[in-house]
Amino acid sequence: MPKEKTDILHGSLAFMVLRTLDTLGPQHGWGIARRIEQISGDALELNQGTLYPALLRLQQMGWITSEWGASENHRRARFYSITRAGKKQLAAEAKNWQRISGILARFARQTGASS
Repeated sequence: MPKEKTDILHGSLAFMVLRTLDTLGPQHGWGIARRIEQISGDALELNQGTLYPALLRLQQMGWITSEWGASENHRRARFYSITRAGKKQLAAEAKNWQRISGILARFARQTGASS
């Protein structure tokens, strides 16, 4: 039976992209998507309509840059890199997501009277 794919929480894609670029260095869009899917245990599936607008938004914010290069299969591809501002944002995002996940974990553990 195939795994059920999970929706990406609002705002989490930017964090995952920044973390991927910070960890792996410059990557093209396909590589970023595959890495996020891999780290999620294939629970997430990113399509171009989700990823590329996010990459453009991150670039407009100054958190990533891009330049053209050749992919592993010698095709022209845009490679994205995290900027110094992106590293600063990543640190803030990591702290925020740790806080949010802690809050959600408390709700997940909560037991109470059922109706």
